[in-house]
Amino acid sequence: MTDLKNIIFLTLLIFSIPLIAYNQDNSIYSLKVLGVVQDGGLPHLGSDRICCEDYEQKRYVTSIILINNETNESYLFDASPDINEQLNFMGKGIKKNLKGIFLTHAHIGHYTGLMYFGREALNSKLMNVYAMPRMKKFLEQNGPWSQLVSLENISITELNNKSNIIIDSNVVVQPIEVPHRAEFSETVGYKIYGPNKTALFIPDIDKWYLWEKSIADEIEKVDYALIDATFYDSKEVNYRDLSEIPHPFVVESMELFDLMKYEERNKIFFIHLNHTNPLLDKESDQYKFVKEKGYNVAEEGLNLKL
Repeated sequence: MTDLKNIIFLTLLIFSIPLIAYNQDNSIYSLKVLGVVQDGGLPHLGSDRICCEDYEQKRYVTSIILINNETNESYLFDASPDINEQLNFMGKGIKKNLKGIFLTHAHIGHYTGLMYFGREALNSKLMNVYAMPRMKKFLEQNGPWSQLVSLENISITELNNKSNIIIDSNVVVQPIEVPHRAEFSETVGYKIYGPNKTALFIPDIDKWYLWEKSIADEIEKVDYALIDATFYDSKEVNYRDLSEIPHPFVVESMELFDLMKYEERNKIFFIHLNHTNPLLDKESDQYKFVKEKGYNVAEEGLNLKL
């Protein structure tokens, strides 16, 4: 991480872009969690579980937002179907100063919020959308998303694996391709480099062992890791063919991460929880067990300083 920051510093210096140094406590940049559940949301259509019958327990689909707290300029990571409520929750200043949206992949919880930028709703003008090549092609060639392009509601910037997108002189975003069901697009997670701290965001992956990288090594390189925890274990979805919906079970992840030091485990925030996941219930034995081991469970409103 240090080497990359040095490269960024020199690059920006060459182009005479002022680099502002902030102490950890007064950094103006932060990541805020806007949603924590899997694509289907909570309550979940067709579910007769108690969690889905209690509408006071509504939870939003996974999304995070990068904010410059001085200017209110912000960038979304994934456009969830709950985007309207999520941005309203952030207030007028941040909603007005939304500068772009980084997409991870073409599953419904991660891009369908783009519909609200069309003429039926916001009717935005050239909203910046960052997407990998297949994801970009999918949006451009399939309605109704293609209409967003043709009417210039959105402007799509093509990303490449491990390329660096310079947000400003203090923040860099890097997409990292991960293995996940690729019916319509590739899938990426993101590294977000702030002036003081770095975050890893991987809401979806098939299994850690299928990735060319070591997730344990990647966690050691960052300060926060918001990672896929869709299912706690196989028991909660034994009515589904798990080969069709592969994800690393939380128990599998913990078996891998338990070998790490406590301070490394404490960087981890489990996110993208299915409506069946007991980690959504703070009174559950599973939630208490995970917390006792030093892990965190992401919550809406969580604010992480960069």
